Amino acid sequence: MARDPDTIQREIEQARIALAATLDELSERANPQKLVEQGKSSVLDVLSQPKVKYTLIAVGAVVGFALVRKLFR
Repeated sequence: MARDPDTIQREIEQARIALAATLDELSERANPQKLVEQGKSSVLDVLSQPKVKYTLIAVGAVVGFALVRKLFR
């Protein structure tokens, strides 16, 4: 049984609109600038935790002390 051409036309238009919305969403998710901003934000969140921040400060101080000591020996 053949379908009505108007029904087919509406289904095609609905599919096109849905595909366009999906492509827009994918292009927004895959935006390199947005991915970089999300990465920077997550790194800064981790580095702002006191446990990580003070550990990095201590390691930096030990390395700095070792370098100064080696220079003056």
